[in-house]
Amino acid sequence: MKPTVVAVINQKGGTGKTTTTINLGSALSKLGKKVLLLDLDPQSNLSYSLAITNAEPSLADVFLGSNSISDVLVEKDGLWIAPGSNELVDIEISLVSQPERESFLKNILAEAKDFDYVLIDCPPSLSVLTLNALTAAQQVLIPLQMEVLTLQGLDQIMNTVGKVKKTLNPKLKIKGIVVVMFDVRRKLSQEVLEYLRGSVKEKIFDTHIRLNVKLAEAPSFGRSILDYDASSYGAKDYRALAEEFMQT
Repeated sequence: MKPTVVAVINQKGGTGKTTTTINLGSALSKLGKKVLLLDLDPQSNLSYSLAITNAEPSLADVFLGSNSISDVLVEKDGLWIAPGSNELVDIEISLVSQPERESFLKNILAEAKDFDYVLIDCPPSLSVLTLNALTAAQQVLIPLQMEVLTLQGLDQIMNTVGKVKKTLNPKLKIKGIVVVMFDVRRKLSQEVLEYLRGSVKEKIFDTHIRLNVKLAEAPSFGRSILDYDASSYGAKDYRALAEEFMQT
């Protein structure tokens, strides 16, 4: 079985990228799918949010070739996680001088055959590690806040995906844009969403992830929102997103 590999990207920090990776993964898992989460961000926010700290070995060791992907996996609440670490900064620096530097992660994931989905939480930059994720993935998922400045960043993401598709990974496609941290009471949110619908051809998921205090609390308890508070708006929204994601 070959998994569907999805790169979750946004070049800005604090955009709901890690939250979406964790909670979409958790919702897919609860729908019966076997899901691997890859923490490719040197800040390791995904690992920390699931109470995985000081992981040894980590994903950095897999890049170094000292461990296989199966050696580093941690199971938590029905998910499998390949933890990140600060050492990914060194990996990124060393990759710059390597031949075929964009293909390391693709080769690593060739061993991860027993999963339905691999969701990659990318660094908040269009870096060599992010290029590795885009080269390894079949699909790109873009979490986006309804703010004016995010639209400028979206153009940059689209351009990068287009270049990777042309030069490194012809099978890459944009799965869609997920509206996150959506405040239904805020006029600007609605205006930006309407503008987005009229200006981009890519799919915008019908499910919007609403602003929700419980979503912000869940990482403090090392759980996904579905395990922390299954009755919250956050849990309901990510369950709906997972169902829409599987049907698209």
